[in-house]
Amino acid sequence: MDKICVLRKLVPSLRGNSVRALQTLSRKPLFGLTTSLHARCMGSHGPPAHWKPLNQICLENKNHMNCMPVPQGSWQESYDKQQKKWNLMLAAGVVAFGITYFILYKSGCIMLFSYDDYQTFKTKVAGVELQAKTVEKDEESLQQEGTDQNQNNNSSDGLAESVDEGDKAAEAVELPEIPSHAQYLLVGAGTAAFGAFRAIKARDPKAKILIIGEEDSVPYMRPPLSKELWFNENKEEVEELQFRQWNGKKRSVYYEPQEFFADPKTLNTLKNGGIALLSGKKVVKLDAGNKTVWLASGEKITYEKCLLAPGGKPRNLPVLAKASDEVRERTVLYRTISDFKKLDSMVEKSDSVAIIGGGFLGSELACALGRKAKKSGLKVYQLFPENGNMGKVLPEYLSKWTTRKVENEGVEVLSNNSVNKADFVDGKVVLSTKEGKTVKVDCVVAAVGLEPNIELAKSSNLEIDDSNGGFLVNAELEARRDLWVAGDAACFYDVKLGRRRVEHHDHAVVSGRLAGENMTGAAKPYWHQSMFWSDLGPDVGYEAIGIVDSSLRTVAVFATASEKDTPKAVVEETGEGLRSETEASASPVANSKGKPSALDSEDYGKGIVFYLNDKASVVGILLWNTFNKMPIARQVLRDGARNEDLYEVAKLFDIYDSLADAVEDEKEASSSS
Repeated sequence: MDKICVLRKLVPSLRGNSVRALQTLSRKPLFGLTTSLHARCMGSHGPPAHWKPLNQICLENKNHMNCMPVPQGSWQESYDKQQKKWNLMLAAGVVAFGITYFILYKSGCIMLFSYDDYQTFKTKVAGVELQAKTVEKDEESLQQEGTDQNQNNNSSDGLAESVDEGDKAAEAVELPEIPSHAQYLLVGAGTAAFGAFRAIKARDPKAKILIIGEEDSVPYMRPPLSKELWFNENKEEVEELQFRQWNGKKRSVYYEPQEFFADPKTLNTLKNGGIALLSGKKVVKLDAGNKTVWLASGEKITYEKCLLAPGGKPRNLPVLAKASDEVRERTVLYRTISDFKKLDSMVEKSDSVAIIGGGFLGSELACALGRKAKKSGLKVYQLFPENGNMGKVLPEYLSKWTTRKVENEGVEVLSNNSVNKADFVDGKVVLSTKEGKTVKVDCVVAAVGLEPNIELAKSSNLEIDDSNGGFLVNAELEARRDLWVAGDAACFYDVKLGRRRVEHHDHAVVSGRLAGENMTGAAKPYWHQSMFWSDLGPDVGYEAIGIVDSSLRTVAVFATASEKDTPKAVVEETGEGLRSETEASASPVANSKGKPSALDSEDYGKGIVFYLNDKASVVGILLWNTFNKMPIARQVLRDGARNEDLYEVAKLFDIYDSLADAVEDEKEASSSS
């Protein structure tokens, strides 16, 4: 009993529950106590009758393994089932990791490099760190100074600052001449590219833009090459490609000077971004899937966003292309600055020149050279197969009137003549026509149209529009993901007039600007109806919009012109020679001062010509010596003006200066009828 008392002190579970304590002791003896103590501890009378025997209690509490699971099937089946479960979990983990890695890569958190690219990247990073330390004070002073300047000056200062930074980095770190990567890549250095990089910089001030151009020149405007440059009598200014607008203001054909552009090799090191130009380089292939372009010199450049603006090349007549070397040397396919310089030099040494083509370019050059010939004695010929100048655009009566205007400038116009032979005889180029005419000249200008540059589309498996030509793009000017096309080579979907391709200055500006905005995420469709214009010297000019085709039915309203109704007058008033810029600021609302009426006389001083389709809807409008009314024309074209009284529509353009003029013109029209 003494042992029991000691045990009860040692084991708390014995207190107050003797039966459970004894059961525990019966399963595992402790300190040598036996199960016989069970009956002894309860006294001499023995256990109650309802108690179970001790052996039964021990058997019921015997240890067993009923808690362990029993495998079903063979061991191999259980193993395969468990492995399949873990394999599925592993595959799900790999997929989740891949998705996470892809998201991080696209967001720019991580980058992938080959070994060479990684070495280049480390070099660029080192250059950025170095230039950041050396120009920190200069940045602060320039930013403080630029706060009082307008947006254009701020942009120029930022570019100059970025160029300085890149130069300092280039001095310390040797960088490749051609960068291997571009954030924004513009293929083509014409007007469309100019509009694009301005739009990109406006929406992304720190953008890094790389322009690749085939010509050894910065981007320039083409209209003065066939207009104002020929009227400038200052040879030094002409050599510098400076022209005088009709109001006498001097301008350059270049959009920006060479100093505006950053060095290509330091472009990716510029903290505030910049615009770099690779001139004299040609892109020969593009991989839209891998966002890579290849140059003719062998280098490859990757990009994030790319714009193709290759423009077009002038067509040539087969008879000239197959002529002798002497004829080809004296033939100019007029398009570029080098073509202007070549023709200008040839004209200075020549006694006669022939212009083949009666369209915009041919007629403008004919008027320009004709006026120049009045002082120099140069003989100017113009040959074309149509009935009159710009016969594919203007109604026949207006085309003939224009032809007489060109003839009055001193040009001998040979309409309805197609050149079918070109020989070189006695130092002269002899042109023969199917109609039996022969012309002997010292040089020839071929102005017979434009072909879009689509070689890159063929080598890069990009779609080409079979009917209109050019790269096939959607309404947002996108040909592929992160790949846009603008300018003369883009065949786009016009939401109003269907699929089109336009070859004019204003379209290059507008489409380039739209592509630049979409490259920065704007996602805008092409809706702006671009206009075009042509000047036959400072006295006669016209603007047009939409589908302007002489084969369509036309309705015209004319009025007597005044001294204010000339290209020279509108430039003097607005101070801007590019009328695609002046029309943007014109008011879209006009009030009619009188009732317009059609004139049957041949005094086509100024007026409006409506071009109608087979549904009697207005699809094109030509403003003859009527300026700064393009917003009204754009609104009429947008509305369609179907089956409407076009004489009433013409009131919107307010072509009459007074009610008296309208009444007088109406009397003239009634008397002539």
